[in-house]
Amino acid sequence: MGYKIGVIGGDGIGPEVIAEALKVVRAVGVDLDTVDYDLGGARWLRDGEVLPDALLDELRGLDAILLGAVGDPRVPPGVIERGLLLRMRFELDLYVNLRPFAGFSVVRENTEGSYAGEGGFLRKGTPAEVATQGSVNTRMGVERCVRFAFDLARSRPRRHLTLVHKTNVLTFAGDLWQRAFNEVAAEHPEVTTDYCHVDAACIHLVESPARFDVIVTDNLFGDILTDLAGAVSGGIGLAASANLNPERTGPSLFEPVHGSAPDIVGTGRANPLAAIRSAAMMLEFLGEADAASRVAEACAAVSGRAGTTVELGDAVAERV
Repeated sequence: MGYKIGVIGGDGIGPEVIAEALKVVRAVGVDLDTVDYDLGGARWLRDGEVLPDALLDELRGLDAILLGAVGDPRVPPGVIERGLLLRMRFELDLYVNLRPFAGFSVVRENTEGSYAGEGGFLRKGTPAEVATQGSVNTRMGVERCVRFAFDLARSRPRRHLTLVHKTNVLTFAGDLWQRAFNEVAAEHPEVTTDYCHVDAACIHLVESPARFDVIVTDNLFGDILTDLAGAVSGGIGLAASANLNPERTGPSLFEPVHGSAPDIVGTGRANPLAAIRSAAMMLEFLGEADAASRVAEACAAVSGRAGTTVELGDAVAERV
């Protein structure tokens, strides 16, 4: 019996790279029962829907979700991001965003912080307009993310975990993160720990990324740091990610982080390796460790090779 996987090709190059990811998964011998979902900017432009409640309930019954990309320049900012991506993260409790890079991984808290939506306008559209955007940090949300990061760190050879925040300025949220980190660290003497301000971490990721093994950080800092890490670790076309529900009370979601890239749709220039690596993360989470390892190794072997989207997908599929 195969795994029931929701497939959201989405917008732009999303369907192109997801087609290659599914090709590789089937080539490695994993049986998938895929269900396609028409979600993204194109659907909103066509009928004004983002994520209907009935469809969200259907997603809850899946084993995992594989997402290509969403986003269309004709859609107002925030409509798809909040209505689809963030809603799935919140509703499916995908509280860990895990992004692996060459030599280190980043664990980003995925359902709180500045993206929780706290805030609003006062006197909007007037010269006296005020806009507020709060950052929500709960002990439960912070601690469960930190615990996941310690578990990941102790499973790796270096067993080292760095908290990245801005505790010298964000003295309330930063204090909560630091205290939770210190208390969980006391339970894990086998893991060495460090702290780094987020601005310093940006410098270190460029100049000396080998100092990091696992990084744990909040939602906004993690969003920025992982894009930077992708750019200095072979390019955003290789950057994979997993939005995880570690308790498995619902499906986890796996996606490349490169976006919909509407300027290269249909040209064959989209790099499918990030989507394929995301599919490998999905296989590992589903318990298919051998298949996941074979796909990851094939991606590494093909990385740097010239070719079209389909040619690179074929090359990985042949190697697995």
